[in-house]
Amino acid sequence: MKVDFLMRSLMFVPAHNDRLMNSASRSSADVLLLDIEDSVQPIENKQVARNNIIKYIQEGLFKDRILFPRVNDRESGQLLKDVYQLSIDGITGFMYPKAHKGEDIYFIGKLLETIEAEKGFPIGKFKIIPLIETTSAVMNIQDICSACPNRIVAVAFGCEDFVTDLGGKHDSEGQSIFSPRAMIAMGAKACDVVPIDTVHIKVHDLEDLEKNLILSKKLGFEGMLVLNPKELPLVHQYYTPSEEEVLWATEMIRLSDEAIAEGKGVAVKDNKFIGPPMLKMAKEILRKQQIISNKK
Repeated sequence: MKVDFLMRSLMFVPAHNDRLMNSASRSSADVLLLDIEDSVQPIENKQVARNNIIKYIQEGLFKDRILFPRVNDRESGQLLKDVYQLSIDGITGFMYPKAHKGEDIYFIGKLLETIEAEKGFPIGKFKIIPLIETTSAVMNIQDICSACPNRIVAVAFGCEDFVTDLGGKHDSEGQSIFSPRAMIAMGAKACDVVPIDTVHIKVHDLEDLEKNLILSKKLGFEGMLVLNPKELPLVHQYYTPSEEEVLWATEMIRLSDEAIAEGKGVAVKDNKFIGPPMLKMAKEILRKQQIISNKK
């Protein structure tokens, strides 16, 4: 499902923490993941977090921002409070954690549908980003991505919980999470969903972040979960089409249009046919570049 907003960076913000909420409101992150889940403890702080999100929206501090609160999972006893209280104007959608299969996402989709109907919102207003944190979720990635076609805009990988569930170990080369990263990216793209890469755990090691970003783009990811604002410039640099990519895309479309106008049907550049896959890639590059230009 294509959307008209950027998802290069999705930054977690503990919603009960006023200092971090204020800082996030001034950040350049494309999407703010206002957390009500893991980073919000003890349990009493979850209502503080909900109240904070509502207050910050009402006061205009998150005006024109893309907001996806990370809610608690369906077994927590908190999910209904999360989505009912926060299904309000100013919220784009919700990140759902610890999904295991498509049924989990279908459940929250139906819950949102009921709330939208009760509150008078258009059905489908609130979008969903499933967070893939379990071995079962990785194996069921396409089932999850296709569970609510009109709501799921992206799917994100949470490596910490995944490695724990796997019983594996983090390694400096990232070998333990290479396969799930590749599977999530492929599964998402197969369902026309944007794949979002896992957080970079070493938040102060920007050199290591850059290595991860290079691999991330090769695997097909279009954005990354972010823990620290200092990571944002590098993350945006790698997930923004380069000048070279934009020039290439523009040339591909120009040559294709010329060939069609001349009745050739097929364009050729450097003795290579410009086929549908290349045109699709070119159009997507220019679509993303247009969204970035409109944001400035």
